[in-house]
Amino acid sequence: MSRSFEIYIDGASKGNPGHSGIGIAIYLDGGLLKSVSSYIGETTNNIAEYTALIYALEEALLLKAGNVKVNTDSQLLARQINKIYKVRHEGLISLYERAMRLISGFENFSIEHIPREKNALADKLATEAVKKKLKGGIVY
Repeated sequence: MSRSFEIYIDGASKGNPGHSGIGIAIYLDGGLLKSVSSYIGETTNNIAEYTALIYALEEALLLKAGNVKVNTDSQLLARQINKIYKVRHEGLISLYERAMRLISGFENFSIEHIPREKNALADKLATEAVKKKLKGGIVY
Protein backbone atom coordinates (compact mmCIF):
# COMPACT_ATOMS: atom_id res chain seq x y z
CA MET A 1 0.00 0.00 0.00
CA SER A 2 1.35 3.43 -0.94
CA ARG A 3 2.16 5.94 1.72
CA SER A 4 0.18 9.17 1.42
CA PHE A 5 1.67 12.49 2.46
CA GLU A 6 0.19 15.95 2.78
CA ILE A 7 2.77 18.69 2.49
CA TYR A 8 2.55 22.42 3.15
CA ILE A 9 5.18 24.64 1.53
CA ASP A 10 6.11 28.30 1.51
CA GLY A 11 8.86 30.57 0.32
CA ALA A 12 9.64 33.92 1.91
CA SER A 13 11.72 36.79 0.62
CA LYS A 14 12.64 39.96 2.52
CA GLY A 15 12.70 42.23 -0.48
CA ASN A 16 12.09 40.91 -3.96
CA PRO A 17 14.79 39.91 -4.61
CA GLY A 18 16.18 39.68 -1.12
CA HIS A 19 17.16 37.29 1.66
CA SER A 20 14.97 34.22 1.21
CA GLY A 21 13.93 31.11 3.07
CA ILE A 22 11.77 28.05 2.65
CA GLY A 23 9.35 26.37 5.02
CA ILE A 24 8.01 22.85 4.66
CA ALA A 25 5.69 20.80 6.86
CA ILE A 26 5.29 17.13 5.92
CA TYR A 27 2.37 15.19 7.37
CA LEU A 28 1.73 11.45 7.36
CA ASP A 29 -1.63 10.16 8.59
CA GLY A 30 -2.48 13.59 9.97
CA GLY A 31 0.62 13.86 12.15
CA LEU A 32 3.60 16.13 11.53
CA LEU A 33 6.41 13.90 10.32
CA LYS A 34 9.04 16.50 9.44
CA SER A 35 9.47 20.24 9.22
CA VAL A 36 12.11 22.23 7.37
CA SER A 37 13.20 25.84 7.84
CA SER A 38 16.11 26.77 5.58
CA TYR A 39 17.78 29.93 4.33
CA ILE A 40 18.41 29.75 0.56
CA GLY A 41 20.28 32.99 -0.15
CA GLU A 42 19.20 36.11 -1.98
CA THR A 43 16.54 35.49 -4.58
CA THR A 44 12.96 36.31 -5.55
CA ASN A 45 9.84 35.13 -3.77
CA ASN A 46 8.78 33.01 -6.77
CA ILE A 47 12.13 31.23 -6.85
CA ALA A 48 11.82 30.63 -3.10
CA GLU A 49 8.36 29.10 -3.66
CA TYR A 50 9.73 26.74 -6.34
CA THR A 51 12.73 25.86 -4.18
CA ALA A 52 10.37 24.91 -1.34
CA LEU A 53 8.39 22.70 -3.71
CA ILE A 54 11.49 20.96 -5.07
CA TYR A 55 12.90 20.36 -1.60
CA ALA A 56 9.54 18.97 -0.42
CA LEU A 57 9.27 16.64 -3.42
CA GLU A 58 12.80 15.35 -2.87
CA GLU A 59 12.00 14.69 0.81
CA ALA A 60 8.78 12.88 -0.13
CA LEU A 61 10.65 10.65 -2.57
CA LEU A 62 13.25 9.84 0.10
CA LEU A 63 10.38 8.95 2.45
CA LYS A 64 9.02 6.61 -0.25
CA ALA A 65 5.77 8.50 -0.71
CA GLY A 66 3.43 7.12 -3.33
CA ASN A 67 0.72 9.73 -3.02
CA VAL A 68 1.46 13.39 -2.38
CA LYS A 69 -0.80 16.39 -1.93
CA VAL A 70 1.02 19.73 -1.79
CA ASN A 71 -0.62 22.83 -0.35
CA THR A 72 0.76 26.25 -1.19
CA ASP A 73 -0.37 29.83 -0.75
CA SER A 74 1.33 30.70 -4.06
CA GLN A 75 -1.41 30.86 -6.63
CA LEU A 76 1.18 31.33 -9.40
CA LEU A 77 3.09 28.18 -8.42
CA ALA A 78 -0.06 26.06 -8.16
CA ARG A 79 -1.40 27.28 -11.49
CA GLN A 80 1.92 26.73 -13.27
CA ILE A 81 2.34 23.20 -11.91
CA ASN A 82 -1.31 22.44 -12.81
CA LYS A 83 -0.56 23.76 -16.34
CA ILE A 84 -3.16 26.53 -16.12
CA TYR A 85 -0.44 29.17 -16.57
CA LYS A 86 2.64 28.83 -18.76
CA VAL A 87 6.05 29.39 -17.20
CA ARG A 88 7.58 32.30 -19.05
CA HIS A 89 10.11 33.73 -16.61
CA GLU A 90 13.60 32.47 -17.49
CA GLY A 91 14.56 32.07 -13.85
CA LEU A 92 11.63 29.71 -13.23
CA ILE A 93 11.74 27.47 -16.32
CA SER A 94 14.52 25.16 -15.09
CA LEU A 95 12.93 24.98 -11.62
CA TYR A 96 9.56 24.11 -13.17
CA GLU A 97 11.16 21.38 -15.30
CA ARG A 98 12.96 19.95 -12.28
CA ALA A 99 9.74 19.93 -10.24
CA MET A 100 7.86 18.17 -13.04
CA ARG A 101 10.56 15.47 -13.26
CA LEU A 102 10.28 14.88 -9.50
CA ILE A 103 6.48 14.81 -9.67
CA SER A 104 6.66 12.00 -12.23
CA GLY A 105 8.13 9.80 -9.49
CA PHE A 106 4.84 9.62 -7.57
CA GLU A 107 1.85 7.37 -8.20
CA ASN A 108 -0.50 10.27 -7.49
CA PHE A 109 0.29 13.95 -7.13
CA SER A 110 -1.80 17.06 -6.62
CA ILE A 111 -1.04 20.65 -5.74
CA GLU A 112 -3.62 23.05 -4.40
CA HIS A 113 -3.65 26.78 -3.77
CA ILE A 114 -4.80 27.49 -0.22
CA PRO A 115 -5.31 30.75 1.70
CA ARG A 116 -2.24 32.03 3.53
CA GLU A 117 -3.93 31.59 6.91
CA LYS A 118 -4.21 27.83 6.25
CA ASN A 119 -0.47 27.70 5.58
CA ALA A 120 0.67 29.14 8.91
CA LEU A 121 3.34 26.59 9.87
CA ALA A 122 5.13 26.60 6.49
CA ASP A 123 4.94 30.41 6.43
CA LYS A 124 6.40 30.62 9.94
CA LEU A 125 9.23 28.21 9.06
CA ALA A 126 10.17 30.16 5.92
CA THR A 127 10.06 33.50 7.72
CA GLU A 128 12.11 32.16 10.65
CA ALA A 129 14.90 31.07 8.29
CA VAL A 130 15.19 34.61 6.92
CA LYS A 131 15.01 36.20 10.39
CA LYS A 132 17.77 33.93 11.72
CA LYS A 133 20.02 34.91 8.81
CA LEU A 134 19.36 38.62 9.29
CA LYS A 135 20.14 38.33 13.02
CA GLY A 136 23.41 36.57 12.19
CA GLY A 137 22.36 33.22 13.61
CA ILE A 138 23.25 29.80 12.33
CA VAL A 139 20.86 28.75 9.60
CA TYR A 140 20.22 25.12 8.64
